[in-house]
Amino acid sequence: MKTSRIVYDRWGTGEPVLMLHGLGHHRRAWQPLVADLAPYYQVVAPDLPGFGDSPAPAPDAPYEPRSVYDVGFLVDAVLELCADLGLDRPHVVGNSLGGAVALEMAARGRAASVTALSPIGFGSAARTAGARVLALGARGAARIPPALVRAAAHTAPARALAQRILRADPGSPAARDIAFDTSVIAPGSPFVRMVPHVARYTFAGTVECPVTVAWGERDRLLPPAGARRALHRIPHARRVALAGCGHIPMADDPRTVAAVILRTCRGAQESLDAAHR
Repeated sequence: MKTSRIVYDRWGTGEPVLMLHGLGHHRRAWQPLVADLAPYYQVVAPDLPGFGDSPAPAPDAPYEPRSVYDVGFLVDAVLELCADLGLDRPHVVGNSLGGAVALEMAARGRAASVTALSPIGFGSAARTAGARVLALGARGAARIPPALVRAAAHTAPARALAQRILRADPGSPAARDIAFDTSVIAPGSPFVRMVPHVARYTFAGTVECPVTVAWGERDRLLPPAGARRALHRIPHARRVALAGCGHIPMADDPRTVAAVILRTCRGAQESLDAAHR
């Protein structure tokens, strides 16, 4: 797709740090971290194609280099954006789906470092099977009249479920207004199109750059056991347990997440400097 259609925010100067959000989320998810990162790095946060303000490719539109709207398509689109913006091997931070995109970029040798926050692609067999059932459910829900879906999403049980899944502390004031965004399951929506690919996705690449895998200890969507499987796949990765955080840790504890990112980026630069001495 034309990367001119990808909407992004940029702050600060210096080495680039690319921030990639999760499935159904948007670039503003990173806003709480900007004050801690922008004084030291150029922070770039795009809306992945199909989410936020960046449009998805039309289902029947031919585009290069891929013809399937899946994780690989997002990787290609982000790499094209990096080329357009002059971001040569940025540090990459990704949450959930964005974590997978970050690791795939690293597997292609296109990342200086990766900080993966609860990345997809490291589920158990049972969890993967459950994700596929969820994908079928999302596609089925897309056939329900939108008015009924909207009404159901704002019932007390549905709001409680959304708060429990998406935030570490469902009872916190910050979680009070959280509810499922029913627009994402409209027929043919990017979410509905992407979910089956996410459900089948497993990370199988080889990564050589510095990697931190950070997982919220209270992540109910992708349990922290995924971190062990990630380290089995990427043995040199540093593992960080994020106490008190759920699946979107930058919403639960932005200062701690920013500190993890800074340590990863600075460590990668120190290793590079040492190698050149």
